[in-house]
Amino acid sequence: MTSDVDRRVAEGDLGFLDAEALSEFVLRRRWFGAKSREVAHVGVLGAVPLRSQAPLLAIALLEVRFQPGTHDVYQVLLGFRPDEEEWEKDVIAGTDGWTAYEALSDPVLCRELVHLVRGSTSVQREEAAIDFRAADGFAVGGAELREARLIDAEQSNSSVVLDEELILKAYRRLEPGVNPELELLRFLTEREFPNVASLAGWYSFAGRLMEATLGIVQEYVQGEQDGWTFALECLGESPEAFHPQARRLGEVTGAMHVVLGSDSTDPAFTPEEASAEALGILTATIDEEIDELFAGLPDREELEPIAGRGEEVREELRLLSRVAAPGRVIRNHGDYHLGQVLWTGADWIVLDFEGEPARSLPERRRKRSPLRDVAGMLRSFAYAASAAEVEQAIVPPEDWEERARSEFLAGYVPVVEPSGLLPPGEDALRRLLAVFELEKAVYELRYELDNRPDWVRIPVAGISRLLAGSPTE
Repeated sequence: MTSDVDRRVAEGDLGFLDAEALSEFVLRRRWFGAKSREVAHVGVLGAVPLRSQAPLLAIALLEVRFQPGTHDVYQVLLGFRPDEEEWEKDVIAGTDGWTAYEALSDPVLCRELVHLVRGSTSVQREEAAIDFRAADGFAVGGAELREARLIDAEQSNSSVVLDEELILKAYRRLEPGVNPELELLRFLTEREFPNVASLAGWYSFAGRLMEATLGIVQEYVQGEQDGWTFALECLGESPEAFHPQARRLGEVTGAMHVVLGSDSTDPAFTPEEASAEALGILTATIDEEIDELFAGLPDREELEPIAGRGEEVREELRLLSRVAAPGRVIRNHGDYHLGQVLWTGADWIVLDFEGEPARSLPERRRKRSPLRDVAGMLRSFAYAASAAEVEQAIVPPEDWEERARSEFLAGYVPVVEPSGLLPPGEDALRRLLAVFELEKAVYELRYELDNRPDWVRIPVAGISRLLAGSPTE
């Protein structure tokens, strides 16, 4: 006999779930990204059932409202098992003989999601639909999946590795529109770019609430370690070992940018000339951030190298931004640093194309100079050198960061230069790159002052370097 829970889940009605228990579950998740804000209410906006036999599976869209009147929407994947099965992992609540829990903790339900992607299935409800789509070559008939393990380390999303061959990533905080990671991975996969984990498929929501990408499935690449861990390991054991790989990382980054700027037929990816007006807007934004930041700098010893030099920094920005032809803008990674690349032991794989989580989805999809990615990686080298000293008491060779920068650029520039994406001439390139490094360093300084005071000296050193004029010499 069908229970009331069976029936209500099948109808997309989750009103039987304990509201307080559901709220507590969401607010304590690592992927809930507004822990410092006061939450006024958590409620289910809508749900779509995906599996009608135990364990049941449903995808719910939850609204988290905050006191000022703003709200975020989150994806929660819900599993339901009868109490007699004694399910204990990531439990949300018990109700009417059933246990509700986080579905991604259940290998059966993870396999079900990937099966739906392979079948390019569409699940229709009266006011909403979830579409599952397989990329070319990934369809029904693939090997039966057996094992699934949830990756515990993720912050803003949730990922599950299946049979060490595939990885399913579920996006948690949702915004209307196509997630840039889906766009970029699909573009690079279709053009057979070798240094990404190929896209296998995706699933998305369409309804009166919004249209949004819910998740992707891609190839799982077994690497030795991410670039950050690899750099720190090199610094501890053999600092020189990193530099040849920094050059190779520059080559891979350059090849990625060339591919992303290679299609003049797709409006979402067609390279565009960067206008002087756009550079002026960028410069004005950075100038305003500098003014605001330096006006409130605390009196601290680590800040002495830049204390009282706000106007000098702003003047340096104005000098740097005098670039007659700033090159072209393209779709790019958007949040590029050592933690976003994987060292396999033989080559680099680029990961996580979502862009900066704090930026809105339209901002993350905007075309920008490829040098913003380059600046992000160069700043990451500075962080790695300092982290080795702060966290491991390892003093890097004095020229380690500078050599890493030089090797990366020596790999990057020759690959990209023939494409016409970069500003013409070495001086223009260095100037524009310095603008983006300054933008990044100002952001870093604000972040470290608020979150990691012991790391303040890293962005201070970056700003001091720019004031010394080295990037534009």
